Amino acid sequence: MSFIEELKQFAVKGNAVDMAIGILVGGAFTKVVNSIVTDLIMPPIGVLIGGVDFKSLQYPLVTTGEGSAAVVTAAIKYGAFINSLVEFAIVVFCAFLVVKLMSRLISLRIQDVRAAVNTIQSAADLKRVSGKIDDLKKMID
Repeated sequence: MSFIEELKQFAVKGNAVDMAIGILVGGAFTKVVNSIVTDLIMPPIGVLIGGVDFKSLQYPLVTTGEGSAAVVTAAIKYGAFINSLVEFAIVVFCAFLVVKLMSRLISLRIQDVRAAVNTIQSAADLKRVSGKIDDLKKMID
């Protein structure tokens, strides 16, 4: 089998396509979370603690110039770090919700299969249950 054929086979497999879609959705989701944190969550928190803009919070390490002409050339930007921590917490929470939902859906599917197994009455029923088991295996993989 040639390299191109192997690449085509890999690309059309369900897992590769699912992964590509997941990456695209994840990238879009990251932009939404960034906007939620930066534009919606942090400004009210900044107002509550005295009108602080978190993006501008920093600890200057090196400053050039004197007085009002002083320019910070190196700083620890802990405000941006706080924003990133909040973004991370939101992403982790959303990922947890997705995993919890998927687990619940799989659990419901398993209950359906168990109920079907308990009601097998003929070979036709056995074939139907076998199909559900195959569907369940595909869902888990």
